[in-house]
Amino acid sequence: MSGKPRVAVTRRWPEQAEARLAELFDVQLNEDDHPMSTEELQEAMRTADAVFPTVSDRIDAAVLEAQPRRARILGNFGVGFNHIDLEAARQAGIVVTNTPEVLTECTADIAMILLLAVARRGGEGERQLRAGQWSGWRPTHLLGTRVSGKILGLVGFGRIAQAVARRAFFGFGMRILYYDPYMQESDAAREVQAVQISTLEELLAQPDFVSLHCPGGKETRHLLNGERLALLQPHAFLINTSRGDVVDEDALVMALQEGRIAGAGFDVYEQEPTVHPGLLQRENVVLLPHLGSASRETRVAMGMRAIENVQAFFAGQSPPDRIV
Repeated sequence: MSGKPRVAVTRRWPEQAEARLAELFDVQLNEDDHPMSTEELQEAMRTADAVFPTVSDRIDAAVLEAQPRRARILGNFGVGFNHIDLEAARQAGIVVTNTPEVLTECTADIAMILLLAVARRGGEGERQLRAGQWSGWRPTHLLGTRVSGKILGLVGFGRIAQAVARRAFFGFGMRILYYDPYMQESDAAREVQAVQISTLEELLAQPDFVSLHCPGGKETRHLLNGERLALLQPHAFLINTSRGDVVDEDALVMALQEGRIAGAGFDVYEQEPTVHPGLLQRENVVLLPHLGSASRETRVAMGMRAIENVQAFFAGQSPPDRIV
């Protein structure tokens, strides 16, 4: 019998990260990479010393309270943790870690991809071309919105928002506004001449583009509800690479249908992997399948970071990215 800690990994990781897992632990892999059920997650809690979940696994009280429970730590593969019932983990004495910092640049890239694609109608253009509907260049075909020189409003000003701000400011000469009640004036804000706005409502009323960069959870669920969406200008675009439940998707679809905002670009959704049918039906919406961190380099780095946290725990040290 191996003397290594036994770990359960809920989804497949990049090969390099899985190789490192095998060096350090007795590893139980999800060989066919299927979404694990509540019962399977409970079994992982019973049979492994540590579980490595992802942001697509619902780790609720029913999972955490599985008995007899063996797992003592969740090494979350991802920076977000609103899929984990942190209070239930705390009460059960289960340590929870995440993987911050390593996905900043790639997620910022996706935010800019969405912003550019929805503004310049790139999604519509590709769909037309692939469907054989393009009849050739003409002066009025798919006229979009210029990005350069426009106003970008950031909801939250953490690492990813700052990376988006640098791309927008230095690459497109955009004027940067931000709202973040936890962020004081910083070097990052000064670097891009960003102006801090005191209230979310005041921020939403000003930009040509609004990009969301706030954590999920009870405090931010439906932060952009119907009332706040109504504050956006009719020519404004909404970009979300943060958490799906930050936006009330029913209210967003209504705003889009009524022409109260110009469009949206989303990489995350309220009921992942289900996407609101009203979003799927809109031509002025660009939708990506949660690609924020999806580069080989970033996903390997996320795996290594998750491993480092669990390795530290079993070595009797404090995991560097402990959140519970």
